[in-house]
Amino acid sequence: MSGDIVQISIAMGVYMLAVIGIGLFFAKRANQNSDNYFLGGRTLGPWIAAMSAEASDMSGWLLMGLPGVAYWCGLADAAWTAIGLAAGTYLNWLLVSKRLRRYSAVANNSITIPDFFSNRFHDKKKILMSIAAVFILVFFTVYAASCFVTCGKLFSTLFGFSYTSMMIAGAVFVVIYTFLGGFLAESTSDFMQSVIMIIALLSVVVVSTVAAGGSAQVIENIKAIPGFFEFFGIASPTVADGVQQTANGKALFGEAGSYGLLTILSTLSWGLGYFGMPQVLLRFMAIRKVGELNRSRRIATTWAVISMAAAVLIGLVGRVLYPTDLVTSGQAESIFILVSTRLLPPLLAGLAMAGIIAATISSSDSYLLIASSAFSKNLFQGVFKKNATDKQVMAVSRIVLIIIAVIGVFIANDENSVIFKIVSFAWAGFGATFGPIMLFSLFWKRTTIQGAVSGMLAGGISVFVWKLLIKPMGGVLGIYELLPAFLVSCVFIVVVSLLTKEPSAEIQDEFEKAKNYEY
Repeated sequence: MSGDIVQISIAMGVYMLAVIGIGLFFAKRANQNSDNYFLGGRTLGPWIAAMSAEASDMSGWLLMGLPGVAYWCGLADAAWTAIGLAAGTYLNWLLVSKRLRRYSAVANNSITIPDFFSNRFHDKKKILMSIAAVFILVFFTVYAASCFVTCGKLFSTLFGFSYTSMMIAGAVFVVIYTFLGGFLAESTSDFMQSVIMIIALLSVVVVSTVAAGGSAQVIENIKAIPGFFEFFGIASPTVADGVQQTANGKALFGEAGSYGLLTILSTLSWGLGYFGMPQVLLRFMAIRKVGELNRSRRIATTWAVISMAAAVLIGLVGRVLYPTDLVTSGQAESIFILVSTRLLPPLLAGLAMAGIIAATISSSDSYLLIASSAFSKNLFQGVFKKNATDKQVMAVSRIVLIIIAVIGVFIANDENSVIFKIVSFAWAGFGATFGPIMLFSLFWKRTTIQGAVSGMLAGGISVFVWKLLIKPMGGVLGIYELLPAFLVSCVFIVVVSLLTKEPSAEIQDEFEKAKNYEY
């Protein structure tokens, strides 16, 4: 092992020990009861709520997936995605956060998203809770797999070990950490991780731009690639069997593709996903005071805009510096690793690599914790064993957490997996399943339980149908599955709610109470 790799390993090791220390610090408090373990007793401050929400949301996708898209096909796809996500971040904190914090307290002190839906509609049969829990299990298992892919790619690239062994090692570390500290540890460490992520991104942007000859030189070089530096065009790498062709030290590209209005709307629709993201919505529910959410909104939006802009720039500059080093779309997602290890001093490169670990851990522990709580709290205690004790709920949660991690490892076993594609599917699933019903639950008093059930099912099923059956037809049907599935869910909620009996007076009174509830 070279001296540089040793220094990188030391920096990463120190970081991982700090993360474990946070888990141990909060372990006793987290294990007092399931409320503390799953929601931290609603004690988050504005900075931790904001930064942990963004860190858990972005995952390794921010440091690997998004730069990889920019490196592979240029500005348009990555930039419009980032713009949609930035708008979605702001609107979610502006529209949803206060309403959900108040309503989750009014609705029988709900501590999970399935809990909230069930309590909001007085669902005594637990139908909504069960459907929501099942979708959370499915989509968060896919999400966790994307994080394990990130771990595998990072460690195998750095240390030369097999992808599979490194992916499994990363999964084991995440599971152990999530076991220890629950939601409070996760949120506190996520705050630290979000700081490391943004420092790593900005550092790599600066050193890579300098190495490429400055911003003017970078722009001149990438403009020479057809469609690469356009908002309304897209670069088309010349590939054979998925591998980009090269000649005389240059990567080959075909004619620029078009990036029309429908494609832009499809890409911007990533922002709709935020309204249904459990890992973000839980931060709204966990903050200690509604009045602190305004500050959280500003912090979260600023962090998201800066981080995503830096990630896109890394991909663009990386294409100038290393045009032929990464020749498949999967390899392109390693551009952040390549730039960091070649240009930064070893200890700083280790910090940058810790940024990827930070992004991965901050997301995967959220996914595992929420998915396991969906089963243990909402299915096991809510449906199968209603008299289950807190201790039994937490024991089942940890068993399910391990099962989900094992399934995620199997999904992630293909080292050619593209993180961006895995995340996009899970993102669409959550956005279409929970986004519309979350908005209607908070803002339309006339929403009925039948409308909620039909909308949730229609949105979740539509994601699979569009992705697997309709999207492959291409043309206008090739749009991102989140947009049509989100709209289908909205239609079902409205139509079915209007065709069924309006909610009881008790439910409507709760709705009014939640608007201005103070505590």
